[in-house]
Amino acid sequence: MSVLGYLSWGPIDIVSSSSAEMSKRYGYIYVDLNDWGEGSGKRLKKDSFFWYAHVIETKGDAL
Repeated sequence: MSVLGYLSWGPIDIVSSSSAEMSKRYGYIYVDLNDWGEGSGKRLKKDSFFWYAHVIETKGDAL
């Protein structure tokens, strides 16, 4: 199958729309904030960031 591109939903951790929680983390870039907005706000690459980058670099062959 030919793949024309890749799309990810949300690369950076975002507030859960259903529960307004930061503790539910979906992105592949971690944001250092808790449910009360406390933290440095620093962004850190998760393991999934490097996995996704590898998938892109190999044009999907890594899947």
